[in-house]
Amino acid sequence: MSVARQEREWYLEKVSRLRENVERAIRGKGEVVETVVAALFARGHVLVEDVPGVGKTTLARALARSIGCKFYRIQFTSDMLPTDILGVSVYDRERGRFEFKPGPIFANIILADEINRTTPKTQSCLLEAMNEQQVSIEAETYRLESPFFVIATQNPHEFFGTYPLPESQLDRFLVRVRVGYPAPDVERRIFADQVAEEAIERLRPVLAIEDVLELQQMVDSVSCDDTILDYLMRIVAETRASPLLSLGVSTRGGLMLHRAARARALVKGRDFVVPDDVKEMALPVLAHRVIVGQRDAAAFDRSESERVLRDILDRIPVPI
Repeated sequence: MSVARQEREWYLEKVSRLRENVERAIRGKGEVVETVVAALFARGHVLVEDVPGVGKTTLARALARSIGCKFYRIQFTSDMLPTDILGVSVYDRERGRFEFKPGPIFANIILADEINRTTPKTQSCLLEAMNEQQVSIEAETYRLESPFFVIATQNPHEFFGTYPLPESQLDRFLVRVRVGYPAPDVERRIFADQVAEEAIERLRPVLAIEDVLELQQMVDSVSCDDTILDYLMRIVAETRASPLLSLGVSTRGGLMLHRAARARALVKGRDFVVPDDVKEMALPVLAHRVIVGQRDAAAFDRSESERVLRDILDRIPVPI
């Protein structure tokens, strides 16, 4: 066995251990964990939409504890200011100058809890960080450490006192996922054990920062055949031609689907993309990037956009 292959198998074993570690805290959600891990290795960000109490925060905390890195949880509220996230300059009397005090954005993994409960001004302060991995404050630009990964949560069924994320903000998230209720047998075990919080506290890191950076680089080396690329482009083209969609997938959206498919292939233990990688990542990557009908309240119903995308995916022949 070559050294390169041994190294690759060693890292793939680490990916498997990461998934298993997270699933100890959030049970019965292997597909959700797989998608979030793929987003991490694809250098993307994740928006978790669901009702309270199904494990959105648990998922983020479990992932952060599974990686030896700096983690911050930011609880968004309506009175939060951008400086509460980015940081602020404080005057030092002894030195006679202002010194910058970094905010919680200066971490490797950020949990932006209930992101839609803060004002658009505060939401927008995340745009530069998520897109360019840097923040600009008072004419100074500060680079953020790698890896930089944002997991944001929101309740899509409660609108009182919330500020829906604009399309420009939604586009910064590589994937949008739902956790959903666990299967009855899994939920019964959760009730019986009553150790959800303890399960997180018992988690130990299985990946170092260097491992995550190496796996992110490995995504770049995952190959994608021309037939797979043609399949992906057909999906993008169909969203633009669909009479049910007033906004189809942009070029950036197509690029994100391509990268997410390569990351999923790596998580599955392959160094090449198969059609299922594209098909399985299409809904998480694309559903929040399209708009059904007119730009009104119904446009925020993501279940309708998922239905249209499923119809498109069912119509397009899958390459063999």
